Amino acid sequence: MAAAAAPKEEESGAPSGTPQDKMAREQILDHTINQFLQALDAGGCHLFSKCYSCLYKAHPEFTKCIYNQFISHLQNSVQEEVQALKEEGNLPVLLNSLDKLEKEAKDKEGPAWRPTGIPEEDVRGAILPYLLKQRKFLQKSLQEKQEGNSQLAATVLAGRQRIAELQEQIRRQKEEWQGTAIDGRKMMENFDDVS
Repeated sequence: MAAAAAPKEEESGAPSGTPQDKMAREQILDHTINQFLQALDAGGCHLFSKCYSCLYKAHPEFTKCIYNQFISHLQNSVQEEVQALKEEGNLPVLLNSLDKLEKEAKDKEGPAWRPTGIPEEDVRGAILPYLLKQRKFLQKSLQEKQEGNSQLAATVLAGRQRIAELQEQIRRQKEEWQGTAIDGRKMMENFDDVS
């Protein structure tokens, strides 16, 4: 099954303008899958018959037939799953973009993206400026928030102080009013006594 798929691709050929490398990549992938599918069958009947020795001793041809069907279904399932992954992953487009990247890399004479060859240092060199810029932005934002919070805290403290002053003023006015009321009663009592 898998071996039949590869020749069909070779017969159909690549569309015009497709790089030869792309075909080679697809052929390598197909060849790897075919090797895997063949490895599934390698020495399998002997192992299968060992596992089911009682059935094999009673019906050897039936056991071989079951094994052949099992391997055939397994190979078909694997082949279908790989084909679905190729289509779902849009493999031709990815291989095409890989070809473009490879062509662009051949034309460039400057250092590659990983000029040092040490991925950690190269990533650090590329990401560190961004992270420092982000850190500066966050520190500035934090400072602005802290200043805003301190202004709000000062406003709250001023409001509390004003409330305390008003409470004190109300208490004094209350005491004055109570004093005035007491004086008024005394005057009324004096008027009542005079009359």
